[in-house]
Amino acid sequence: MTDGPHDDAPEGDSSHDGGQRPTAPRIVYPKVVILGRPNVGKSTLFNRLVGKRLALVDDQPGVTRDRREGKAQLFDLEFTAIDTAGLEEAEAGSLSDRMRAQTRAALAGAKVALFVVDARGGLTEADRHFARWLRQEAPVAIIPVANKCEGRASTPGLMECYELGLGDPVAISAEHGEGLADLFEALAPHLPLPGEADEGDADEDLGPDAPLKLAIVGRPNAGKSTLINRLLGENRLLVGPEAGITRDSIAIDWEWKGRTVKLIDTAGMRRKAKVVDKLEKLAVADARHAVDFAEVVVLLLDATLGLESQDLRIADMVLQEGRALIVVLNKWDSAEDQSRLFNGVKKALDEGLAQVRGVPLLTVSALTGKGLDTLMDVAFETRDRWSQRVPTAALNRWFESAMERNPPPAPSGKRIKLRYITQARSRPPTFIVFGTRLDMLPESYNRYLVNSLRDDLDLKGLPIRINMRSRKNPFDS
Repeated sequence: MTDGPHDDAPEGDSSHDGGQRPTAPRIVYPKVVILGRPNVGKSTLFNRLVGKRLALVDDQPGVTRDRREGKAQLFDLEFTAIDTAGLEEAEAGSLSDRMRAQTRAALAGAKVALFVVDARGGLTEADRHFARWLRQEAPVAIIPVANKCEGRASTPGLMECYELGLGDPVAISAEHGEGLADLFEALAPHLPLPGEADEGDADEDLGPDAPLKLAIVGRPNAGKSTLINRLLGENRLLVGPEAGITRDSIAIDWEWKGRTVKLIDTAGMRRKAKVVDKLEKLAVADARHAVDFAEVVVLLLDATLGLESQDLRIADMVLQEGRALIVVLNKWDSAEDQSRLFNGVKKALDEGLAQVRGVPLLTVSALTGKGLDTLMDVAFETRDRWSQRVPTAALNRWFESAMERNPPPAPSGKRIKLRYITQARSRPPTFIVFGTRLDMLPESYNRYLVNSLRDDLDLKGLPIRINMRSRKNPFDS
C-alpha cells in the first residue's frame, strides 16, 4: 500500500470489467435552464448563449414546445443551455400541461435556472405566480433575469422585479447582447470554472435509478471476493485461504431488490514497503483506479485482526479521492468480545479520520451472509447523500448561523468578510465561499465550516470540500 493516492499508479486506464477497461467518461457540462412565461425572450437568450440560431424566435407566444439543448459559453463559463416552453396555467393532460411537465423535468437535472421576465412590459400576475412556485418547489438556484432592458422604458419593469423575492434581478437585452457581464457574475458562483469540472458530472446517468458503483477494498485476505460471491449467490470470483488471489479489479453487474449495482472486486492493498513484486504493484495500482471509478467504497476489515494503520491509510486514500466510504467489519461471527471490538474500532476511526467524522461502521459475515442487506441499504443511502444538493435557502440559513456562532477572525485588525456561499457541485459535496481577504483566513476556520456543515446539513461521514474565492473582474486577463 502506498502513502498517496497516486503512488505506483501506472499511466493508462483504470479498472476493468471482464478484461475490458472502461473508456474515459464523456464530458457532460452543467445545465442552465431558461424559463419564464411565453414571449419574454427565452429563445432569444438561448440563441445568444449558444452563439447560433438554434431555437425558433417569433413574436407569436408559445413557439417553443419541446426542450432544446445547446452547448453555451459565457466568457470562460461553459455549460449546456436548455430552452423551455413558456410557463402558463393549463388543464391537466392538455398540450400546455405536457409542455409544463417538460419544464419540470428540465429543472430536475439542472444546476441553476434563469427566470426571465419582460422588463418593458412589466410584471404580470403570471410572473408572480410562477416566482412563488419556483421559490417553494424548484430544486435549483434561481436567478431572476429582466430581459429587454435596452433604453429607459424598461426601468419601471426592472424595479418591479424585486417583488419576486428571488434576489437582485440581472438586467440584460438578449437581442442586443447587453448585460452579459452581469449575467456572468450571477452565474459564476453556481457553475464550475475551467479546471473545476464535477467528477460526478462525467457519469452518463446521475439519477437515483442509476447503477450503484460499489467497490470493495481492503488488505489481503479480508474476504472481499467471498463477500461479493455471497452477494451474487454464486462462486463468481476465485477465493481461498491464500492472500492476494485477486489481481485484477473485476466489475460485475448485479441486481439487488430490483436496483442495479456494479460490484467491483479489487486486489488487497498491503503497506508500500511490503509491495515489491511487479504484478502486485500493478494490482494495487489497478485497485486505486477502481476507487476512482466507484461512487461508494466499502473498506473491508478482518474482525479477527481489528483495525490496523494500513486500514486507515486506505480509508484516507478513498476520502482524498472524494468517494463515499463505508467501513465494514467482516468475519464478525468469528470475532471475540464483539462489543469491545466494535467500540474500539469506532473510536480509532474517529481519531484516525478526524477530517471526516461519522463514517458508517457495519458488521457482516461474508461466509453466512449476515448483515449484507443492511450493508446494501446503507450503500444506497450513502450514495444518495453523497450526490445531494443542499437547497439554497437552507445553505444560506446555515451560513448566517455559522458566522453568528463563530465570526471569522480579524488578523492584524483587518476584517475578513465572508459574503455568501454556494454549492458548486456534488459527488462529493463541494462548496465555494465568496468574500474578501480570504487568503488571510486561517485553516482552523475552514475546518470549523466543514465540521459545521456536516453536523447541521446531514453530511456526516462524507468528504466535503470548501474552496475560497474572491470576486474577480471577468475582463481582467
